[in-house]
Order: sequence, then C-alpha cells, then structure tokens
Amino acid sequence: ERYFIKNLDGSSEIEIDSSCTQIYQYAFWYCTSLTSITIPASVTSIGDNAFENCESLTSITIPESVTSIGDNAFYRCTSLTSITFGENSQLTSIGDFAFYGCDSLTSITIPENVTSIGSWAFSNCTNLTSVTFGENSQLTSIGSNTFNNCTSLTSITIPENVTSIGHSAFEGCTSLSSATFENVNGWSVSMTEGEVGTEISAEDLSDTATAVTYLTDTYVTFYWTREQ
Repeated sequence: ERYFIKNLDGSSEIEIDSSCTQIYQYAFWYCTSLTSITIPASVTSIGDNAFENCESLTSITIPESVTSIGDNAFYRCTSLTSITFGENSQLTSIGDFAFYGCDSLTSITIPENVTSIGSWAFSNCTNLTSVTFGENSQLTSIGSNTFNNCTSLTSITIPENVTSIGHSAFEGCTSLSSATFENVNGWSVSMTEGEVGTEISAEDLSDTATAVTYLTDTYVTFYWTREQ
C-alpha cells in the first residue's frame, strides 16, 4: 500500500498499517502538524523526502526491519530530538541529506550494520553533541559534508572499517576537540576523488588533537581514503 499524505491537515499522530512494507518518497512531505508516528515492524525502507519538513515531529523509532533511509528522509525535521533504532537493526545505508538541519537532535547512535552515510546526512545539526557507532560497526564510507557545521559536536570516533571520508565531512565542527581513528594505518588525502594522494602518518592520526586539526582544517576540503 502506498502512503502519500502531503500537507496532512491538522492531524498530529499517525499509525501506519502493519501490512505496509515501504514508506514511499514524499509520503509525509511537509506534514507540519505531525508530532508522532508509529512505523510498524513490517517496513523495510523509508523513501526519499518521506518526512521532509515535518517540523513538529519530536521523535522517531526506526524498527529493526528497516534496511535503508532515503535521501532527505528527515530533512529539516527541526523539532526532532530523538532517533531510536531497533535493538537488532538491519539498517545498512543512510541517504544524502537524510537528517540535514535537524537542529534539535543532540545525540545519535548509528547501528552497526550501516555501511555508508550519505553526503550532508547530518549537516547543520547544530545541537548534535554525540555521535556513537555500534560496537562492531561495519561502516566503510562517510560522505562529503556529512557532519558539516555540527557546531556542538565535541568528539568523534572513526570506526575501524572506514576506508573513505568525503571532502568537508567535518568542516565547521568548531567544538570538535577529539578525533579517534580506530585504524590509523594507510590513510591518504587528495584534492580530487580517486587521485593518488598525500600519505598521512599513523603517528599523526594517533594523536586525537592532531586528527581534529587535519579533519577540520589542514585537510578539511580533501578526500580521505585508506588502503585495505
């Protein structure tokens, strides 16, 4: 069944039927009065722009059945304070601009099965202070501008399996004071994606303060890649 409830008139709560397997693109686009929604365990994907500009939505629980969150899915959900993922979340991808401008969000834990986070996914989440990755994180790719202008973010750990970080991923993270690379070996940076770049020493990246300087200043506009 397709759900498309653009500009929901006056309703603040929605419960989706348990037979629904997908929330299609633009399904709740600009439903500015929506404060609460229950996503059933049958849903496997949340489409592009599905909850874009749902500016009254305060919290969301993503069931463990969901494997993908589309581009712009929660774009500018400015009242969103809490995102909870199912305990055994099967989520593997977070799309471009997925949580862009969610400036009430203070913390998030990225499920361990996520392998890629899209460009600008958490950009301009200006009150985001904590980003945590699952203990056995399978993350390999952090997109360009992913955490751009997260001005309250104080620390970050780059999981062991990450092999690419896009340009400007941490640009404007003015409160960032500690960056921990779980794997400090084999990193290089280049101005153009795919180019052979300048190697970064493991010793430098082992120092959490130096790593911050490289991510937010020295090599902020570079593409980062790690040889496996």
